[in-house]
Parts: sequence; C-alpha cells; structure tokens
Amino acid sequence: MNNYGNNFFGALPAATKNLLIITALVWLAQLLMPRYGVDLSRWFALHYPASAHFLPFQFVTYMFMHGSWAHIFVNMFGLYMLGTVINQMWGTKRFLTFYFVTGIGAGFIHLLATFIRIQIVEANMPPEMIQMVYAEGTSVINRGMRFIDNDAQNLNRLIHTSAVGASGAISGILIAFAMLFPTAPLYIMFIPIPIKAKHLVIVLVLASLFFGFANFPGDRIAHFAHLGGMLFGLILILYWRKTDKNRNYYEHYY
Repeated sequence: MNNYGNNFFGALPAATKNLLIITALVWLAQLLMPRYGVDLSRWFALHYPASAHFLPFQFVTYMFMHGSWAHIFVNMFGLYMLGTVINQMWGTKRFLTFYFVTGIGAGFIHLLATFIRIQIVEANMPPEMIQMVYAEGTSVINRGMRFIDNDAQNLNRLIHTSAVGASGAISGILIAFAMLFPTAPLYIMFIPIPIKAKHLVIVLVLASLFFGFANFPGDRIAHFAHLGGMLFGLILILYWRKTDKNRNYYEHYY
C-alpha cells in the first residue's frame, strides 16, 4: 500500500473531523428546522447579490449546506478520503485556509457565471420587463407562480436560485491531491476501474466546462463552482510553492 493510502485508516485530523461534524449538524438542522417554519436556505445559502436574500456571510455558510442526501454524502466522502491526506500533510491552519479560500472562490466564480448569464438573458428583454422582474420576482416566487414570458422566468430563476454545498472546496482538495500525487489511482463511485488523479482532474474539468456551457434544463449542479474551486486551489498551491522557503515540501511528492 502507498504511504498516502495508510492515512485513510488512521485517526482523522482535527480540521477534517470538525468540518465533517459541523456539516452533518447543519444538514440535520436543514431537515428539522422546516418543521418549525424556519428555512435555513433563506439565510445561509448563497444568493445572487441582486436578490433581497443576499448576505455577504453566505460565501462561507453555503459550504456547510446541501441539497440532498446524495449531495452531502459525495462531498463528505471526498472530504474524508482526500481531505484527510491533505490535512495531515499541511496541518490545520494551512488546510483550513485552503478549504475556505477554494470554497469562497467557488462561490465567487458561480456568481460571476450567473452574472454573465443574466446579461445574456437581459439582452433580449425590453427594459420595462427587466425592471418588472427585479421588482416583482420575489413576490411571484413566494406565491408559487411564474412569469409567462420565458425570458422573464429565466431571469427570475437566475436571480433567485441559491447555491449550496461544499463541492467547490472539495474540487479544490481534489486539485491539491492531484498535484501532490498525480499518479495515485482513484476510483469514481460505482466504476471499478482506477484512474490516475491527474487524469481524473482533466476529465472533471472538461465535464464541468461542457455541462456548464450547455446549461441543460433541469440541471441543478453549479458546474462553474466546481471549476472555481479548482482554479482557486491551483492558484493558491502555486503561490505557496513560490513563497514557501522549503520548495521540497511540494516537489518531494511528484
């Protein structure tokens, strides 16, 4: 067994363990609080800045919320399997810095992609219709209704669809793992064929680009958030490699 493989079965480092616990507790709260009329997504999911529900701290809190059992399982499985290794190598401070920088960066890229899509939709709409969507969109959603005009409805959806999940930060962890252990064999869930970490990253980048630009109806995955997590992870690692006094801290693992 490779050295990094031994870490999977050891004691969880504190940062990884606490992230797993906090995320699980938040998910439990997501399941229970609606019974008391409290919608946590209203406050803690990442909303588009033009939405009345946007709050700056959502760039952090959205990472601890998830949309389904499958969503939280995949992300936490990735945090456990890959994050444990990176956490043990880097220590608590650097690992948490990386986790939050990539997660916040993913949220920023997601909102940037949403902004671009909004500009494209608005280009085909008269100004008075755009103004109507911004003024009445929240009320339309609260009443369980929708705009008849497709462009108006798409604009309202873009403005008021929130993002949740640690996928951006997990994507950053994946890029870190691939840079440190490029030839390490990884398995995609339910596919019994190993793929090298560096090749898996390439596949996921291409897939995220394709599905992100395709924007298929009903696709609720924030593909550009995944790309954002990888991008910020890559930038941060390259920055650390340049500024760290001990260059072998990274190069030893290639």
